[in-house]
Amino acid sequence: MRVVICGGGVIGACTAWFLRRRGIDVIVVERTEIAAAASGKAGGFLARDWCTGTPLDALARRSFALHAQLPGEIAGDWGYRPMTAYSGLVVPDGDARRNLPSALGWLANGVAIAQTIGTTATTAIVHPRKFTSFLMDAALTQGVQLRRGRISGIVRDADGITASGVQVEGSVIEADAVVIAMGPWSLLAAQWMNLPAIYGQRSPSIVYDTGGDVPADALFLEHEDNGVAVSIEVFPRADGSTHITALSDIAPLPLDPAAVTPDQDAIARLQAMSERLSPLFRPEKIIARQACFRPVTQDGLPLIGKVPQSEGVYVATGHNVWGILNAPATGEALAQLIAEGTTQIDLSPFDPARLGPLDPSLLHAR
Repeated sequence: MRVVICGGGVIGACTAWFLRRRGIDVIVVERTEIAAAASGKAGGFLARDWCTGTPLDALARRSFALHAQLPGEIAGDWGYRPMTAYSGLVVPDGDARRNLPSALGWLANGVAIAQTIGTTATTAIVHPRKFTSFLMDAALTQGVQLRRGRISGIVRDADGITASGVQVEGSVIEADAVVIAMGPWSLLAAQWMNLPAIYGQRSPSIVYDTGGDVPADALFLEHEDNGVAVSIEVFPRADGSTHITALSDIAPLPLDPAAVTPDQDAIARLQAMSERLSPLFRPEKIIARQACFRPVTQDGLPLIGKVPQSEGVYVATGHNVWGILNAPATGEALAQLIAEGTTQIDLSPFDPARLGPLDPSLLHAR
């Protein structure tokens, strides 16, 4: 059996790894580079039980466990480490608490820590680009093939339903099954099959070189920006970098992932907020000013499973802020579904058929 995976992000890499472990021939087709989009620019934060009470709970718990397990199975250091997570408030100007020392000594005065919301048993982090790259490298070592090129369609049998391959740069790669894992660019696949709407939410971020000065403490803070409350997230990584993000918005999705750029006004505002958090976040310490588009769906749940009205076609996208967290369990479940027809985790809440097909006018508007 041969499976073609469309997309070289974290979902594609995890799916390739778990399929190959079952002895299945796999070809990954990527237009730009591995982890080129959100898989390389996200925060990489992991939480075991933050989806409790939602349809994502079982997927998140299984994936959190896999994240802890994979460093013992795959060569490479992608910075997996448990961490503590805190919520808090950046005290606004004029508040009497503005000059009070923070409970965390590396933060500036007036950054008030409210409570612990994650412990080293329940929260962790990876460097997303390194995680995706090492996982893909491991899959390639096991025999997965990587092809560069832009996918332009699904090839089908005479019945018009059953997939027999994909079109890439004018040629055909034959396959028994096809997986669409192109993040928000999975929207383009709606031209070839019956897929629900997928949207891209843009998230700007700044990465600082903080060395060993910032402990393993993730922060989720409320910050007042121009009179509006803004949530800002801080993720220190094991490699000495710290990822800070806020001010997500909806923007047109470029056709080429390589064309994604941050809004400069949002980056300037984010930099000003970051400098308010700690003297460690200085302009000369900035490694990257960037943005990525996270794939989201109408109901906030991912699309994982068989594509309606298509045989041998599967999709995995729409994970929103939990893409890095839930990638291993998503890849494992897809591999089970393709190879065995059943899954360890109930995927019915994520069935693509639960949502109606994409309105073609949305696609043409892009």
